[in-house]
Amino acid sequence: MIYLDYQATTPLAPEVRDAMLPWLSDRFGNPHSPHRMGREAAAAVAYAGDRLTAALDLPPGRVVFTSGATEAVNWTIQSALRHAPRGRRAIVTIATEHACVLDTAAAMAAEGYEARVLPVGRDGLVDLDMAAGAIRDDVALVAAMLVNNEIGILQPIAALADLAHAAGARFLCDAVQGLGRVAIPPACDFVAVSAHKLHGPKGVGALWLREGATLAPLIHGGGQQDGLRSGTLSPALCVGFGAAASLASERTTIDARHVEGLWDAAVAAFGDGWTINGAIERRYRGNLNIRREGLDVARLMSELRDVAFSAGSACASGSGRPSHVLRALGLSEAAAKSSIRLGFGRYTTEEQLVEAATRIDAAAARQREWA
Repeated sequence: MIYLDYQATTPLAPEVRDAMLPWLSDRFGNPHSPHRMGREAAAAVAYAGDRLTAALDLPPGRVVFTSGATEAVNWTIQSALRHAPRGRRAIVTIATEHACVLDTAAAMAAEGYEARVLPVGRDGLVDLDMAAGAIRDDVALVAAMLVNNEIGILQPIAALADLAHAAGARFLCDAVQGLGRVAIPPACDFVAVSAHKLHGPKGVGALWLREGATLAPLIHGGGQQDGLRSGTLSPALCVGFGAAASLASERTTIDARHVEGLWDAAVAAFGDGWTINGAIERRYRGNLNIRREGLDVARLMSELRDVAFSAGSACASGSGRPSHVLRALGLSEAAAKSSIRLGFGRYTTEEQLVEAATRIDAAAARQREWA
């Protein structure tokens, strides 16, 4: 299998697996217990939090472990709106955001809050003048993704955060696809991240809160993590996240050079007739989202069963609907459904990527001939 779906999930790094193993066997203590095994587990969790904090490289704040970025985003949006100062009942976000942002904003709108969803241009970027007009003094929270999970576009996070603060609002950044790859602007108030998108384990994420930024708990119970998020933490998952974040931080330059070379090789391997979706310059190079007129993506995937790639977000796969991200770019339904996403990174070789691209290109050409 040639794996080219890095935006859906990444392979577990060997170093991360080795760090987790002791906490999956004899070091099984509950990190919230007072005895020695519990204290050892608590120390491991605390160290993992320190490693993640260092990798985030943000101003003073704190990290709270969650089950994933989806929980972190839900928590932030719900609390920021429900406990906002009087008169602030709106959230501003972008049409190309992940479903956890858009669906939570819609759910809050159903409760009587206001969700303002900004459009993007053909390049996938939000217009800052339009954003400034939407971010007014009735806004409690602005939410935007650093690196888009479907097309890799980098939004102007720092500028959006400045607009939020000028209006007296808080700013949430979904940095799931960016951590370890793209610097996170220090102006953010909340940052949601996930371990399995940077060669860590599934089932653990985190929310970073700037010093002075507060949220009401989403999950109540035993009062763990200073009462912010109750529930017994998994030392193995937290240790894995910390190890993955630290490794990504150490390898940022090496991984970036590798991905840049892979991008160049992939673009060169595809023949005429393919179009890159979104801006070419302002994007993370480990995400190549392309389309070809008349392409039957389901048939393509069926023919190339030993190549793992996608038609968009893993969260929406199998729905039969065209990508909301591609539709937001102004693509027709047919064009959106004729698009594929190739995600590659640390453990992808150039030989694998070129072989897969060549086979995809050939299979797509055969479709056109038969049509």
